[in-house]
Amino acid sequence: MQGVHRYGPLADGGVRLELTPTTTSPLAIDVAESTEMRIQRLISENPVIIFTRSSCCMCHVMKRLLSTIGVHPTVIELEEDEIAALSPRDSNNNEDSSPVLGGASGVPALYIGGACVGGLESLVALHLSNNLVPKLVEVGALRNEFLIN
Repeated sequence: MQGVHRYGPLADGGVRLELTPTTTSPLAIDVAESTEMRIQRLISENPVIIFTRSSCCMCHVMKRLLSTIGVHPTVIELEEDEIAALSPRDSNNNEDSSPVLGGASGVPALYIGGACVGGLESLVALHLSNNLVPKLVEVGALRNEFLIN
């Protein structure tokens, strides 16, 4: 993660993306914080977050599906070495053989309410089973008025 992204308005009404070194943002980088700890912190601080690599078409589809529902997820582009933090940990002599961050095995990796949903196929399956919107409401990413009876 290269820095903290902050959006600033332009005179023509557009939006500018900047890198800033501020530590008050939840996306701030603490050099003492490991990649795994930083990713876990981001998962816990954001109700809907997608970890991806740049130019990932599956991430684009995930964002479009979520935005169609009315959710705009936090999207974090990871470097190749950081993607390993989302992958399963070696289970040798490890009582807890679960992945480091709760189930993701690559990118894009979607987390809702701190729980790993998985990739695009898992998101679509959750949506088609009519379980996506209630889950988003449960974590506060959508209000109850979006529930369809």
